[in-house]
Parts: sequence; structure tokens; C-alpha cells
Amino acid sequence: MTDNVRGLDAARVNHGFIAAIVVVATIGGFMFGYDSGVINGTQKGLEAAFDLGRLGVGVNVGAILVGSAIGAFGAGRLADAIGRRNVMMLAAGLFLVSAILAGAANSSAIFILARIIGGLGVGAASVISPVYISEVTPASIRGRLSSVQQVMIITGLTGAFVANFALARYAGGSTAEFWLGYPAWRWMFWLQAIPAAVYFAALSIIPESPRFLVAKGRDAEAHTVLTKLFGEAEATRKVADIRRSLAADQHKPKLSDLIDKTTGKIRPILWAGIGLAVFQQLVGINVVFYYGATLWEAVGFSEDYALQTNILSGVLSIAACLFTIATVDKIGRKPLLLIGSAGMAVTLAIVAYAFSTAVTGANGAVSLPGNNGVIALVAANLYVIFFNASWGPVMWVMLGEMFPNQIRGSGLAVSGFAQWIANAAISVSFPALAVSPGLSVTYFGYAFFAAVSFFFVRAMVNETRGRELEDMAG
Repeated sequence: MTDNVRGLDAARVNHGFIAAIVVVATIGGFMFGYDSGVINGTQKGLEAAFDLGRLGVGVNVGAILVGSAIGAFGAGRLADAIGRRNVMMLAAGLFLVSAILAGAANSSAIFILARIIGGLGVGAASVISPVYISEVTPASIRGRLSSVQQVMIITGLTGAFVANFALARYAGGSTAEFWLGYPAWRWMFWLQAIPAAVYFAALSIIPESPRFLVAKGRDAEAHTVLTKLFGEAEATRKVADIRRSLAADQHKPKLSDLIDKTTGKIRPILWAGIGLAVFQQLVGINVVFYYGATLWEAVGFSEDYALQTNILSGVLSIAACLFTIATVDKIGRKPLLLIGSAGMAVTLAIVAYAFSTAVTGANGAVSLPGNNGVIALVAANLYVIFFNASWGPVMWVMLGEMFPNQIRGSGLAVSGFAQWIANAAISVSFPALAVSPGLSVTYFGYAFFAAVSFFFVRAMVNETRGRELEDMAG
């Protein structure tokens, strides 16, 4: 049901307080994006400092994903135990430790450890920020406010791209000496400590999720939070609704809840969540985010121009996410996913074709002949737009709201884990795949998965627009 149907008085909704909560919660998305994107532009420094080959680069880049998978899997259950806000504060602390340690690493092993620590924070933030937002916002605007998470992820990525570009430009290259005698690529990691500290401090001013408070028997605290959000009458109704939804199944949440007790099979809603999480990665988006500079240099762009291209992709991504914020609660989640799947399949196929025409000159330099460089650049950025207008934000929106209260933590744990495992598989494999079978075949593979995702959404995904969280069925 919509809030209007349920009788929510819009005049009593404290939009300013809700906006402040969403801004603070989505700093986790910014950190998610920054921590993921900072690696893009540091790879020359890593290769030189740690004497890495292609496989070594893939392992060092992908190390964050190991931590992310673990963090995502554990965060949902941990949030059910200690609270959504406390888990986000833990993630902020992990971001801070990772930033300092990664920049100071004197070996590949220490760097990998630092990135795994950061990954724990990324994984936790990736699943808890959306669910926290969905639990403190009205159903009628939940989609657009949850979509802010993706805007912040892309803002974090773009922030990392801009910082990397600026540091490389002023130092004279990513491996050139910069402040205090350290190379620029190390400062690319150390700068991350600033937003991590801000995130940790800001979390102290937002309340705990009222749904968590009710689940823990702290109804009076939940009522206080909800009164500040929606007014006295609505707070009383919502506490009663949450209590009623939890009373229907009062046992402690556990992973076995994901099995339908009647059929003995995994609940269809979990398969839908896993599919959304995995397909979001199988379309290859993080190849652009993690390896963008390397990718464009591989087809003839200079390091400086490749880093600028990353910034362009980031700006276009933010614009696409703003479109989603404006439309997700009007036209729904499922239509946006279908449009995105179709658009990504076409644009990825065009990129793959353009890369298939690459030629190597007498001096060993690779280039795309004729207008194919422009075609590849335009198609790649259209692909980024389609992704960030659909699967980028909408997947996180749906994972935060699609599961019933009793299995939300467990459903998020499994879906988030699957998302990061798929992310790792794509990201770690790319450096080797780019060589054999090559960029063209690799991108045709991503196009294939984009096409399959269209049919998956049609068959498996149900619309959640306007429905209260207490009305979700699994």
C-alpha cells in the first residue's frame, strides 16, 4: 500500500530530519565508491612498488572484494544483533584503518591485508546503508531516497578519480614523488582517511532504525524516533504495524528462515535477490570503475587523458542516478531494470565491436582506427548511463526493501555475499581476459549477461513501488 492509502499525513513528515539522516547514512555509499575507485589510477605504482605481473595486479585490485564479500555476508546478521547504526560506525572505522595502511604498505601482502580490511567496510556499508534508509523513510518516496545511495557511490568513485587525476597531474605522474617524499599513488589512498573520519563522526548524530528497536523490545525508543520522523499518530501506528509483523514469527532470525518450511526449498524471493545482485556485476560495470584508466590506455589513450575519461564517466553516472531518483517512485523499479538491461546489451555489443578493430602499430602502440575510438568512447559512456539509471541504484533499492522483516538481515547477507563474489570474479579475471581472449570477446560476454538479465527480470522480479516494508511477502 502507499502511504496515502495507509493514511500518512504528509504535512507531519519531518522532511528535513529524514534528509539529514539519508545524507549521513549515504556517506557510507560515498566511502564504498571512493574505496572501490581509488585503485583506478594507482596500478602503475603498485606494479612498480611490488613488482607485480598481470595476475598480481588482479589479486591486489581484487583483494578488496574478498573483504567486501565477508563484510556483506556478516553485516546483515550483525545489524540484527547490534543495530544498523553501530554496524555503519564499525564500517567507518575499517575505512579509516584501510586508508592509512594501504598508503603505507611496503609489500604486496600488507597492501592486500589493508584492502581486505577496507573491503569489510565496503561490504557492510553496501548492504546496511540501503536497508537503514528504507527503514526510516516513507514508502511513497523510499525509492528515490534509497537511490541517493547510488549517487553517493558514484560521487565517491568520481571523487577518487578527480583526486587521482589531480595528484598525478601535480606530481608529474602517479609514480612520481609528491608530498613528504612519497609517490603520488600512496597519497591517493591516504586522502581517503578524511571522508572516513567525517563519516564516523556524522553517524553519532543519527538515530537507530526504529524497526531494529522494536525487534529488540525497545518500543518507547522506536516511538520517539518515529514521532520525530512522522508525528505522534503515525509513530503509534507504525510501532503497532512493526510489532504485528514481528509477532507473526517471533523466533530469532536465522539463515534457515530462507528455506520455505512448506516446500523445503529456498524461497523464491531469495533467488530474486541473488539474481539481482549477481547480474549487476556480470554486466562488467566494475571493469570500468576499477580498470578504466588501464582500459583506455590499452587502446591508445595517454594516462592523463585516460584519467580525464574516468572523470567524464563519473559525472555522467551521477546525472543518470539523478534521473532514477526522479522516476523510480513514479514508473517503478522493474521497468527501469528492463530498460537498463536492453540498453546495456546494445551498448556493450558496440564497445566490443569497436575493440575488435584495434590495431598495433610498428612501435607497438595500440589504437582504434578511423572513428572507432570515438564510437568506443561514446558507447562506453552510454553503457555507464544505462547502468546508473537502472541496475546501479535500483538493485540496492530492491535489496533494501524486497525482503520481509523477519528475513531481511539473512536475505541481505546472502544476496550481498553473492554480489561481491560476482564482483570479485569479474574484477580479478579482467586483466587476464583482456589479453586472452581479448577485450572484444570479453565485452561481448558482458553484453550476453546484460541480455540474459532482461529475461531474468521479466520472469523473477516483482514490483515493490509504494508498498510498506511490513507488507512485503517472501
